[in-house]
This record gives sequence, structure tokens and C-alpha cells, in this order.
Amino acid sequence: MLPTEHRLRRREDFATAVRRGRRAGRPLLVVHLRSGSTDPHVPGESTPPTRAGFVVSKAVGVAVVRNKVKRRLRHLVRERLSELPPGSLVVVRALPGAGDADHAQLAQDLDAAFKRLLSGGAR
Repeated sequence: MLPTEHRLRRREDFATAVRRGRRAGRPLLVVHLRSGSTDPHVPGESTPPTRAGFVVSKAVGVAVVRNKVKRRLRHLVRERLSELPPGSLVVVRALPGAGDADHAQLAQDLDAAFKRLLSGGAR
């Protein structure tokens, strides 16, 4: 499970990560990363923790499949939080093929997306 302080919950935070962050697309998912910035919602805090949010639409599958994909993605991102700059906002959007993918395939796509984003090879 992803700890509470590392979860994206506000619509504005999702929008900031998607609109102002960089994007890396893979066959199973798209990752948006807004690198370490201060949180305007928390006064006095200089660097908030890295936070992640997930978007899994009905195109991925029925509710059981969507929830399974979200659980897998939360687990994978939790293991990789330390690799991301402090204060980053991450949004992981699952594409329709993610419902049929196994844990290893999702991990491979997530790692490739993070590698691309952290190396500076994305928009």
C-alpha cells in the first residue's frame, strides 16, 4: 500500500502533474512527472514528499480488473519512490492493455518510463 503522505488526492495536483510535467509513454501506461516543487497548499513546508496518483479508466476493464491494475501500480510506485526527486508529483495513467498485463510487464514499462523521465528524454 502507498502511504497516505505519498498519495495524490487533489484534482489540482493531478492537473499540475499532467499539464506542467513531463510525459513518457509506454505500451501499457503513460507516466507524467512534475519534478520537485514546493506544495502551494502547505504553508511553511519547503519540500513535500513525492506524491503519486493513478488514473485507470473503464477502457482498461471491469471494476475488478481496474482495481487489480491500481493495486499493482501502487505497489510498483511505492518501491520506486526513493528514486524520484523529493517533492515530485507523479501521475500514472493505465492504458487499455494494462488489464491483460502481468506484474512483471507493468514493472518493466514503469521502469522504462521513469528512466526516460529522469534522464531528461521526454517532453
